[in-house]
Amino acid sequence: MADTATPASQPPFASIDALVQALAAVGYLADRRLATAVFLALRLQRPLLLEGEPGVGKTELAKALAAALQRELLRLQCYDGLEQREALYEWNYAAQLLHMRAAEATGLANDVEAEVYQPRYLIRRPLLQALQAPAPGAVLLIDEVDRADEPFEAFLLEYLGEYQVSIPELGTVRAAVPPVTLLTSNRTRELNDAVKRRCLYHWLDYPERDRELAIVRTRVPEAGERLSQQVADFVQRLRSQPFADAFQRAPGIAESVEWARALVAMDTVELDPEVVVDTAGILFKQRDDVAALNTRLAAQLLLPADA
Repeated sequence: MADTATPASQPPFASIDALVQALAAVGYLADRRLATAVFLALRLQRPLLLEGEPGVGKTELAKALAAALQRELLRLQCYDGLEQREALYEWNYAAQLLHMRAAEATGLANDVEAEVYQPRYLIRRPLLQALQAPAPGAVLLIDEVDRADEPFEAFLLEYLGEYQVSIPELGTVRAAVPPVTLLTSNRTRELNDAVKRRCLYHWLDYPERDRELAIVRTRVPEAGERLSQQVADFVQRLRSQPFADAFQRAPGIAESVEWARALVAMDTVELDPEVVVDTAGILFKQRDDVAALNTRLAAQLLLPADA
């Protein structure tokens, strides 16, 4: 498999503002700091590592960016025990075996080993698909990389640093078009410094109230203005002191949006403590957190901020 040089390409967005507008057009409202990190990753052709609490929009950013760039989205979901062959490639052993048997039957088995290690017998996984994607290239999401183990991190270094991988039977495969690569981490463990050095970095935090309200309005347009404001205000207060100490994990943007959708499905016009308690299982995924959001606490959270 011959190496191919990376062609020069025009930056996909002329400015950070143009990127913000393009993401907004596909339903993702990015703040200036996040948009700057994405813009620089695109301009410098560097992977971008996004860390933050679950549900703050890391995975959704990759989806939105792929839509804005009109590129294919390839997703590698990481987990404990993930192996290289599941991320990069494996050989189609059944097809290779059939070829070898056919070659032996016809007496043409002189160089059968070389024949069976051809690209047509290669099953391409997300990393290799991203490297070999035709123009304009692909967006590769390496999701929850913190769930994989350290040997897998070491395996990623060649790809992250040079947009290439080594296949023993075929040689080095370099990207024809550098993939736009996003890695996400929920910080279940600390990533290796070697991975971090090869990436640009951004910590994706919970949004401020006005941006969260804008996200709810965009994603759940059928929600009334009063309900949208109450959802944004309620979740913001849940994440703030002294209320945050009552819960193991605060709801993310994903939970805010899902909660608003559920409330609309229930024909809710305005929040009250009973509705909040009845739908607590959408905001929280831990039994203790659901139990902690009782009627008394819900009533406190629904009071005006200056009460």
